[in-house]
Amino acid sequence: MAREENRTLTSTTARTPAVPHARKGSGPGEGATRGWRTRLIVVGIVLAAVNLRPAITSLGALLEEVRDGLGMSGSVAGLLTSVPPLCFAVFGVTAPRLARRFGAGAVVCAGMVAIAAGLLIRPYVGGTAAFLATSALALMGIAVSNVLMPVIVKRWFPDRVGSMTGLYSMALALGTAAAAAVTVPVTDALGGNWQSGLAVWAGLAAAAVLPWIPFVRRRGGPPAEHAPARDGSAPAGLSAAEAPALRITRSRTAWALAVFFGLQATAAYITMGWMAQIFRDAAVPAGTAGLLLAVTMVMGVPLAFVIPRLASRLPHQGPIVLALGVSGLVGYAGLYLAPAAGAWAWAVLLGVANCAFPLALTMVGMRARTSAGVAQLSAFAQSTGYLISIPGPLLVGVLYQHSGGWGLPIALMAGLMIPQMIVGILAGRDRTVEEEATTP
Repeated sequence: MAREENRTLTSTTARTPAVPHARKGSGPGEGATRGWRTRLIVVGIVLAAVNLRPAITSLGALLEEVRDGLGMSGSVAGLLTSVPPLCFAVFGVTAPRLARRFGAGAVVCAGMVAIAAGLLIRPYVGGTAAFLATSALALMGIAVSNVLMPVIVKRWFPDRVGSMTGLYSMALALGTAAAAAVTVPVTDALGGNWQSGLAVWAGLAAAAVLPWIPFVRRRGGPPAEHAPARDGSAPAGLSAAEAPALRITRSRTAWALAVFFGLQATAAYITMGWMAQIFRDAAVPAGTAGLLLAVTMVMGVPLAFVIPRLASRLPHQGPIVLALGVSGLVGYAGLYLAPAAGAWAWAVLLGVANCAFPLALTMVGMRARTSAGVAQLSAFAQSTGYLISIPGPLLVGVLYQHSGGWGLPIALMAGLMIPQMIVGILAGRDRTVEEEATTP
């Protein structure tokens, strides 16, 4: 990977004018340092991605135990499953500003610290309000890291957005699936104490802090980050000060991507928060229900690597959007008609449908020319998208409690797939937000 970056930097130097900070340290020592930093940033990206969902899926696997332990109603549990998108929307929008002030690496490092602290504290605080508050601390760290991951990929790997987004998405899916699969067995091994079963994930987040520490004082991207954009019109690594100003709300592509992001997030958080409970209510044992949720999540491990690479090679990502949407519709139909009998098949199909997330991340990187543009688009699409997704898990909880079954909630999930496919096709068109939103 270091050799690939050196080749990219060499070719970039040949095609673009020299800039003062790019002249420094052009000797072998600087090249070795750059290679070391590149390898470290890859480790950091992977470990950060692994920690972006266990706070949610570990809770989903033990939701019944947490409800009983804290005395939650179904509606309050629905509110609990709506907290992640709310926090992602509120805190995610601050990520670009924080990154400009402190550096993206420092913000991600702080985000990992917040995740570790929140996961360690929340099981032991006692009471629903305190549980929600400490969950919000962990989710705040996840929110800023969510937004900045595509930015870091664009800055450090401008010519490998698809493959690096695939690696990041695969690691995220692996962490998601692992938390869903092993939380119940780990809880049983720890004496059946749900507090210990949730708190154990803080150790993984603490490990993710380490590779980001060297980047805390480093505000920019790689030493020579002025790689050309795909159309040669602007360097991919421009800072926010150098890039043209964008009025992101003028871009139809940005809005389409934000709505697509919001609808896929709605499906994902309903799945993570409620799918294990759907299977448990269909007389599936708790351990098996956790494994089924893990199967749904683990489908993202191979597909999250394949889909971004495929998407980055296509001029239009609409066909991928349609394929994922159809998988979701079939999965929801099966979940409604035979939740226990065909459980493994529905888990696989819904896992395929949930791979709209890595596709959305890939399109964020493809729909902007510069890292500054990606930062704006990522913050807008994710914050707006997560705002859109907030009512979904809460509404599912309310429908479940008042209807006494899963028919209406599953119908809601299936119905949302139709607009998701429509806006996904619009977001997948071959254009950039700079074409639509650059101020004169």
